[in-house]
Amino acid sequence: APSAVMAEGSGSGGSGRGPPCPGAASAFRRWEQLRRRAATPWARGLLAVAAGLGLLYAVLRVPVRLRDGLAAVTVFLSTLTPKFYFALTVTSSFISGLIFVFEWWHFRKYGTSFIEQVSVSHLRPLIGGAENSPPAPAAFSAGENETSRQNMPECKVWRNPLNLFRGAEYSRYMWVTGKEPLTYYDMNLSAQDHQTFFTCDTDALRPSDTVMQKAWRERNPQARIKAAYQALELNNDCATAYVLLAEEEATTIVDAEKYFKQALKAGEMVYRKSQNCHSQSPQHEAQLRRDTNVLVYVKRRLAMCARKLGRIREAVKMMRDLMKEFPLLSMLNIHENLLEALLELQAYADVQAVLAKYDDISLPKSAAICYTAALLKARAVSERFSPETASKRGLSTAEINAVEAIHRAVEFNPHVPKYLLEMKSLVLPPEHILKRGDSEAVAYAFFHLQHWKRIEGALNLLHCTWEGTFRMIPYPLEKGHLFYPYPSCTETADRELLPTFHEVSVYPQKELPFFIHFTAGLCSFSAMLALLTHQFPELMVIFAKA
Repeated sequence: APSAVMAEGSGSGGSGRGPPCPGAASAFRRWEQLRRRAATPWARGLLAVAAGLGLLYAVLRVPVRLRDGLAAVTVFLSTLTPKFYFALTVTSSFISGLIFVFEWWHFRKYGTSFIEQVSVSHLRPLIGGAENSPPAPAAFSAGENETSRQNMPECKVWRNPLNLFRGAEYSRYMWVTGKEPLTYYDMNLSAQDHQTFFTCDTDALRPSDTVMQKAWRERNPQARIKAAYQALELNNDCATAYVLLAEEEATTIVDAEKYFKQALKAGEMVYRKSQNCHSQSPQHEAQLRRDTNVLVYVKRRLAMCARKLGRIREAVKMMRDLMKEFPLLSMLNIHENLLEALLELQAYADVQAVLAKYDDISLPKSAAICYTAALLKARAVSERFSPETASKRGLSTAEINAVEAIHRAVEFNPHVPKYLLEMKSLVLPPEHILKRGDSEAVAYAFFHLQHWKRIEGALNLLHCTWEGTFRMIPYPLEKGHLFYPYPSCTETADRELLPTFHEVSVYPQKELPFFIHFTAGLCSFSAMLALLTHQFPELMVIFAKA
């Protein structure tokens, strides 16, 4: 500020005017005089003597105050009765017990310690922990993040290829049990899928498609069904309206199949029209993609209806024809529907042929692929397998192959064996699954448990060998054995996909946080002190005063 004043004064002097603030100039002159006097040796000596006297006063005065404080505390403690100590220890035990119960509940529900989470999220920024760590260079951190994204698999949610029907299966379960089988997150993902598959930019040109575009965004099922009927009034050949009615209004598989047959008739007609004019403009190409999605979806659901109604050979033929007609849509995982139907037919040679095509190192894996491969290899040896005999003579080549296939499947998804061995109860599978997660395990075991039971000894072989997988996987899970390291984000996503009444399977099992151990120890210790104070009041008072 003084330098600014001087600069301003010199600038104004150049223009022939007087200083704009004479008081500031005089204050600056007095400041300069004081600074020059303080710089002299005698002034520095005087300041040193004053500091020494202040320090001597503090050294002599503080012990006196401490001694007075200790004396006051001693007098206060000597007047306390045993009832006070008993009340103190009981209150401490009660409060620490409440904290322990809350910590345990929070850990069981969310998988983290509440105290630790609050400390990391709120207290560390206040203390300054975030500023203490030096920031990495921007280029290095970006490259490191890119490398980590390439090395670590992403927790991507997939459409369940065997998902049930809303009206004919999910709703009936809710009517009987009173429990909602689908979560809001799962249904919201389905709504996004429907908008992606069944809408396009040219829907505004057709009133019925415009109504259906709004229907897929509706949250209320009755509003969606009402919109579907409005679309059919505008256009009796609206395939997506029949799809919505088949999924949500039909209360039986037979009724759903009738709606899907009407959707197939309308969808094929619209698909042929789109094929003839798809090269005219980009909008027509987008409409052709939409009509293709509708047609594939309808044919697949018709095949699933045939499978559920017992017409399995018809379902297999429809699935094979669909895969031949649209070979580029392998991302829809129609082969998993085919695998399940072939297993129901006990056509194991055909199952092996499908696995030979899709169980490839360059293709994404799934629990259906890995566990079906393990089932076929277990089928060759499970009938004659005995743990006692194997421990005496060793494993044969076929048994080694079966055990290795089981280990491979368990490493991919370690949650499945508990459902196949009926160590955990099953629920209805969600409409979306997380690969290698508990949701995928539920979906696989729901449809494939019967196939494992049908093969004699298969579950016994699984029971004897599946836990050996964890001795082969490095711990901690920094790298995998045959697959990528098991992702750490599965628990959070599975809790969003699976209903709240289902206990989510967690792998690897998390160790109890420090604060749970601490609060449990504090509660136990204070409860013990309360008991001792109640039983031996005089002795505990003497101990406390000492």
